Amino acid sequence: MNKSDEIIALHKQYVMPTYSPGPVLVRGEGTRVWDADGKSYLDFLAGISVLNVGHCHPTVVEAIRKQAGKLMHVSNLYYNENQPRLAEMLSARSLGGKCFFCNSGAEANEALIKLARLWGQPQGKYEVITMKNSFHGRTLATLTATGQDKVQKGFEPLPQGFAYAEFNDLDSIKAALTDKTAAVLIEAIQGEGGIIPADPAFMKGLRELCTEKKILMLCDEVQCGMGRTGHWFGFQAYDVVPDAIAMAKAIAGGMPMGAVVATPELSDVFQPGHHASTFGGTPLACAAALAVIQVIEEENLLHNVSEMGALLKTKLEQLSSKYKVIESVRGMGLMVAIVLNKPAKDLYPRLMKHGLLTLTAGEKAIRFLPPLNITSGDVLEAVHILDETLAEWQKELDTKK
Repeated sequence: MNKSDEIIALHKQYVMPTYSPGPVLVRGEGTRVWDADGKSYLDFLAGISVLNVGHCHPTVVEAIRKQAGKLMHVSNLYYNENQPRLAEMLSARSLGGKCFFCNSGAEANEALIKLARLWGQPQGKYEVITMKNSFHGRTLATLTATGQDKVQKGFEPLPQGFAYAEFNDLDSIKAALTDKTAAVLIEAIQGEGGIIPADPAFMKGLRELCTEKKILMLCDEVQCGMGRTGHWFGFQAYDVVPDAIAMAKAIAGGMPMGAVVATPELSDVFQPGHHASTFGGTPLACAAALAVIQVIEEENLLHNVSEMGALLKTKLEQLSSKYKVIESVRGMGLMVAIVLNKPAKDLYPRLMKHGLLTLTAGEKAIRFLPPLNITSGDVLEAVHILDETLAEWQKELDTKK
């Protein structure tokens, strides 16, 4: 039994089977990871859009090491010097208001929902409209907000107060509005749903509708935030300003962290006793997040996202004309997918076997979420692996006919 087999056996014995993991990864550096048996992989998943500055970036590692030797946790019963500094940085790059810190994307979206309900309570408003095919988390409230039956199945009865509309269809949202509607929660790009960007006219129309009806426009930036689209946040690609946003994943470079940022008008709705998180905004996680922002700015990664994203899409579109199994290419920045006419789950493990880490998105899309500091060499290598893998797969499909 090799080292990987030993770890997998131990995992199966003691870890609940909520996932179906792949290789046993033991080391990462930049855009690459290695498994327990020494095999190297080009990582175009980045921990599902978490490692936006790559694996073990020296600046982030040093910030964590330094803070871990100084102060890791004190709880929010006390001030810590890193939290307000991080809040200022996030506010300045988004909505200009105040922040709430938590541990994950689900918690950040849960906080958005609670914020909307608390804000709407004096007016008798509590319902939140979300989009079909969306994804907002796995807590009972956020899986109910998620517009996918497969995520909700088995957890009924679901919490009340949610309605669903069609993404990129403003009339569908209008039809779902009631006098109880407090907010509309939306992703600028549907991630888990298949890397589907919002239509610009839809986003602008939604902002106007929310303003007209005096309801909140909330954006889930968990996957498309922190530079992934070439903007700090996905909504900024649409020239609209939501009332509050949720973020997580890439914010702290691999340390668990989530956050909400609101506009100044919404920043004081939460008061002591309304909401809390024991581990939200610890000195350690905030130190990591401050380092991530530093790296993104010092290395001009937003520009790199635009350049490498354009290169990746161009190369993927070239493959789409070569292989009939690819129907289209879509996305923004370094949040890109190929849409297949076959189940994506059939291609995903083949790519991993050839040394390229990706993930499915929806039923028929393979998504690419590489670190934001990838090079053109990384892009060409990933496309080469995809090309070879598709050639093998297409040959097998043709043989079966």
